[in-house]
Amino acid sequence: MELFRDRRYRHLFSAQVIALIGTGLTTIGLALLASELVGERAGEVLGTALAIKMIAYVCIAPVVGAYATRLPRRALLVTLDLLRAVVVVSLPFVTEVWQIYLLIFLLNACSAGFTPVFQATIPDIFEDERRYTRALSLSRLAYDLENLLSPLLAALLLVVMSFNLLFVLNAAAFLLSALLVVSVSLPSPHPQTAGGGVWARLTRGINHYLGTARLRGLLALNMAVAAAGAMQIVNTVVYVRHALGLGETQVAIAFAAAGGGSMVVALTLPKLLERLDQRPVMLTGGLLMSASLLAGLMEPGFVMLLLLWFVLGAGASMVMTPTGRLLKQSCRAEERPALFAAQFSLSHACWLVAYPLAGWLGSALGMMSAFAVLAILALAATLLAARLWPAQVTEAHA
Repeated sequence: MELFRDRRYRHLFSAQVIALIGTGLTTIGLALLASELVGERAGEVLGTALAIKMIAYVCIAPVVGAYATRLPRRALLVTLDLLRAVVVVSLPFVTEVWQIYLLIFLLNACSAGFTPVFQATIPDIFEDERRYTRALSLSRLAYDLENLLSPLLAALLLVVMSFNLLFVLNAAAFLLSALLVVSVSLPSPHPQTAGGGVWARLTRGINHYLGTARLRGLLALNMAVAAAGAMQIVNTVVYVRHALGLGETQVAIAFAAAGGGSMVVALTLPKLLERLDQRPVMLTGGLLMSASLLAGLMEPGFVMLLLLWFVLGAGASMVMTPTGRLLKQSCRAEERPALFAAQFSLSHACWLVAYPLAGWLGSALGMMSAFAVLAILALAATLLAARLWPAQVTEAHA
């Protein structure tokens, strides 16, 4: 593929894939560790850990975005990879729940620094829109493959090893990621020309984001993605096992259906975006997610649920795949780290709302109420996005 002829991108993409697979193994290992420590309360511990993860993302990303232009990218990315390796290799020694919470915060604080800087580096490697759009598609595909392959890989590994060794493998993955990053020379960050104090630096990216019409629309679409995704991630296991009375294999297949829909879109969207404007594509994605959730009110059987989750995954990918391109079009090169960090922080704030909402609705009011409320939220967010993002807006900072 054309993109992989660039050694910098080839190594960075490999680093991303390896780190994602390792992180997926840790997700499985963490669930088993929680089960070993607290038994039936494992769901409560995992829910709290997930909330802590989102808090770390929301709070840390703007700080890194504010100062990323002052630091050498390669050294920063390698340091954060090494810190993540140290954190995950400490998990096998955990004996108390509070230690899980502390390590999860530290791990995701490092990820909240790594991911926006990584994302802001790619448009400096591929300045032209066509190649950058393809790079975004591959990045989306990497996330989808991780969601599909990591559980399968973990299941195979657990046949021959303790779950604690999954954390060791994740640490090795972060070390390999660091080696791949350090093996290439990365573009230097563009110096930030605007001055200001600490608060101005911390809020510059978010102020730019919220001051740009199409990015306000993107934020609303982020809420639609979070509403749909939280329903699928939090309640699939409950619906399949308890409402449909099926087993763990069917749960895994249902999760794979959403990943499959997302992968299909990630593979086909770059060609479509050469002919279509991204606004109608992204808004259509919001409508598809809303329709999928509304169809859940029909109390779908297993086959219908697979179709709904496939459509939901496709809709989510229609929103998320072009996001980096939209951010690139909305700022100057020196503003990218702060703006990518703002997107990272604000989008995860949406998930921080949606995750507990999906869990509480499903538990307290039932699956049909969860489908209904989250469908309404996704649809309202999509309609708000259409209003906030006028069709005629094309200029870089509008």
